[in-house]
Amino acid sequence: MDAVLSPSVPSVPPVLAPKAPAAPATPEVREAPVPPAASQAPAVPQASATPEASAAATPAVPTPTPAATDTAQRPKSDRKSWLARLKDGLSRTGSNISSLFIGVKVDENLFEELETALIMADAGMEATESLLGKLRQKVKKERIEDAQTVKHALRDLLAEHLTPLEKSFDAGNGQTRVVMIAGVNGAGKTTSIGKLAHHFQAQGHSVLLAAGDTFRAAAREQLIEWGSRNNVAVIAQDGGDPAAVAFDAVNAGRARKASIVMVDTAGRLPTQLHLMEELKKIKRVIGKADGEAPHEVLLVVDGNTGQNAISQIKAFDAALTLTGLVVTKLDGTAKGGTLAAVAAGSQGVRPIPVYWIGVGESLQDLQPFVASEFAGALLGD
Repeated sequence: MDAVLSPSVPSVPPVLAPKAPAAPATPEVREAPVPPAASQAPAVPQASATPEASAAATPAVPTPTPAATDTAQRPKSDRKSWLARLKDGLSRTGSNISSLFIGVKVDENLFEELETALIMADAGMEATESLLGKLRQKVKKERIEDAQTVKHALRDLLAEHLTPLEKSFDAGNGQTRVVMIAGVNGAGKTTSIGKLAHHFQAQGHSVLLAAGDTFRAAAREQLIEWGSRNNVAVIAQDGGDPAAVAFDAVNAGRARKASIVMVDTAGRLPTQLHLMEELKKIKRVIGKADGEAPHEVLLVVDGNTGQNAISQIKAFDAALTLTGLVVTKLDGTAKGGTLAAVAAGSQGVRPIPVYWIGVGESLQDLQPFVASEFAGALLGD
């Protein structure tokens, strides 16, 4: 069986896997071996990604040891740097709202200005009316007359409003967990997968990637490159059926006892109904490989798309029943209020948990969503 190599990896002779019983013909799916980092152990032979061969093969990558780069263990200085980047990314909204509390009286004019600012930040009518209704009650009940105190009260109410979206990702313990990842073109799916692979390895999990975007050779090569950076094996195929890649990857991951198998999919618009049907097929095929899979179905959303993100979430949720969101590119022109709209169920969207948010291109720039931190950054605190 031939090996698919990343551009930076020199060609090596293929290693033959032990012979296995004959199986029904399926599209040939090949594994992209990834070279270990210079500081890690020597490479182990890469074998066929079929279940029979994989069961007899040495795992594609050594199990990494837990690292201090885990978010929960990250030094405070790094966390402060992350929060500063988040605040800077949401400065467009934060500066607009913060300016409303400077040198003003606490009266109806302030509430009207806040209403306009929140709607302009893509928070939606439902979230805006709910937040300002509670804020008015709090100001009246506590007789708040200082504008900055009102701002702090709004921050606390917003954090409370966003809390239902805050949920820790369950990476499992022992059982292979299959994560299917979808999204529109340009949302940052493949890049997010690479960052998540780094994140999971830092927590001590072994990872296997599936290049399910078989339509774009560039997407496959990009995922193989991310695999190379993280020393993670990638199941890939030159064109063909993405469901076959997903099926093979799930079987290979289970045979090797990988902690997490992440399946990339081709980017598509919710209006491309034939492609949405293909997504449903991939999910069904994953379920045939593992009756409990996929354990997570994540949608990657570009934080700059504003209210358009609501329609994307609704469409993909209807097709796949999403379990979580990854919100990227909050360091661009993102207004940030969209998450408040999601939490409020705006336009009939389901309040789906936000596992991670991203504000940059480096491996560490994808971080777990924390409602209180996001609320503070959104209001410029």
